[in-house]
Amino acid sequence: MRLSRYFLPVLKEDPKEAQIVSHRLMLRAGMIKQQAAGIYSWLPLGFKVLRRIEAIVHEEQQRVGHIPLLMPTLQSADLWRESGRYDDYGEEMLRIRDRHKRDLLYGPTNEEMITDIFRGHVNSYKDLPLTLYHVQWKFRDEMRPRFGVMRGREFLMKDGYNFDLTREDALHAYNRHLVSYLRTYERMGLQAIPMRADGGPIGGDYTHEFLVLAETGESEVFYDSAITDLTFGDREIDHDSHAACQAVLEEFTSRYARTDETHDEAIFAQVPEERRRSARGIEVGQIFYFGTKYSEPMGATVVGPDGSRVPVHMGSHGIGVSRLLGAIIEASHDDKGIIWPEGVTPFHVGIVNLKQGDPSTDSACEAIYRDLKARGLDPLYDDRDERAGAKFATMDLIGLPWRITVGPRGLARNKVELTSRRTGEAEEIAAQDAITRLAGVYAPILGQPVSAA
Repeated sequence: MRLSRYFLPVLKEDPKEAQIVSHRLMLRAGMIKQQAAGIYSWLPLGFKVLRRIEAIVHEEQQRVGHIPLLMPTLQSADLWRESGRYDDYGEEMLRIRDRHKRDLLYGPTNEEMITDIFRGHVNSYKDLPLTLYHVQWKFRDEMRPRFGVMRGREFLMKDGYNFDLTREDALHAYNRHLVSYLRTYERMGLQAIPMRADGGPIGGDYTHEFLVLAETGESEVFYDSAITDLTFGDREIDHDSHAACQAVLEEFTSRYARTDETHDEAIFAQVPEERRRSARGIEVGQIFYFGTKYSEPMGATVVGPDGSRVPVHMGSHGIGVSRLLGAIIEASHDDKGIIWPEGVTPFHVGIVNLKQGDPSTDSACEAIYRDLKARGLDPLYDDRDERAGAKFATMDLIGLPWRITVGPRGLARNKVELTSRRTGEAEEIAAQDAITRLAGVYAPILGQPVSAA
């Protein structure tokens, strides 16, 4: 992509309405535009990151055997009346009536609808276990939407639902989701800590939230600092093994880590004093086990091994896909702008031409652009007729992890400048060596993706 042909409406000044870093930088970098309170258009740069995050979510869900589908945004109120949640959910639910006077709602979550799909098509325990998920837009009518995509009213979410014959099997599904989420967040350059949480309107007494530590987090959290030393890494897990998944759960949840809603000062006092921490956290996902809360009232039963019908055990598991953009920026930025991790960056590298219109620099930039594309990389070439300072400022603001700078003086020595956005370190290097270096950096990230459909 050439910047002269791209739609990137960057802002030079900080927007007055932005209260936190991620909101400010997303507006300044031309990623989003507010259309109404808590509702945003996703402009090309923001949409590109959104799709990269969504692709990682799909890949990690399907890695552990979960099956994608797509449910509608509008749901029948009758399903929610069956579960008993229609009147209990509160004013966050946007209720709608169509021309035929049928009560509908813009889905804030999908437990009822997925249960209806299940009960209409699954009859025997032999069809279990089953986990279905989708990535879909949700709407919750927040009283005070703020902080940009961090607390908007319309948001993109992955929500998955497991159906199992027994509590033991359902808890294995819970543990399997925890494993998949740890890998998902690490691929995005985040450390998301699983913390014991409150079930809220979803229900269930067994639930963990995944929180990214950040000063602007909406939740107060308390934790043992030893948990921040844990990483999932590249380990291979047998996702069908109850013992293997249980071991990961114990590893990542045995140390104290709780939100303020479930914080227990007496238990926290047992943590060595030098490791006790309190901070703010951004919620980026949550997993729930709630047993037969929905299957019993909605008749989601299967014929068991003994021939009798039993309600299935269920859980739900969400990841805030659009919220993750804000969380990543909150965790990864400086005073110049965003610093994207390689796994989610909108473009893999920026190319800056210091003397646009000069035949030698133009030719060198074009060759680098073509070679990067041939290696499977996605470069952004700043071919605008702008001063160098403006080009550097744009690249720093939008936060691409790497920059190749091409100018006449460097080319006279057969060199370009390769710069890391995260460290600021710059190195003069031959163009082909820079391309080879970047291909190596991105090789583990650009493996063959799992299809999202």
